[in-house]
Amino acid sequence: MRFKLLIAFVEDSKTDAVLDAARDAGATGATVINNARGEGLNKKKTFFGLTLEVQRDVILLVVEEHLARSILETIEEVGEFDSEKGQGIALQLNIEDVVGVAHQIEELTKVVGDKL
Repeated sequence: MRFKLLIAFVEDSKTDAVLDAARDAGATGATVINNARGEGLNKKKTFFGLTLEVQRDVILLVVEEHLARSILETIEEVGEFDSEKGQGIALQLNIEDVVGVAHQIEELTKVVGDKL
């Protein structure tokens, strides 16, 4: 079984919705890193020297390769990444090898078999 790593940078207010939607789309788990920050095309506005920015979370998901694209599209839709600039981004990377998912492979085999 082959896997992909999905990385999503989302507004913290949307993290739970994105996690729920990713699970519904076939993800079997995730790691969330809180309190990330970043910059897009435009610098953040400041007010009396304080930066006005929305808090971000980084969501890491190791998913089966056949499910990766649909999960990625689900994350984009729920996170509203293309509806307005600065909402977030998501990407997928190939994973050469992974350990620690043996307990999930049996369930994933059923899910992937049904989808194919």
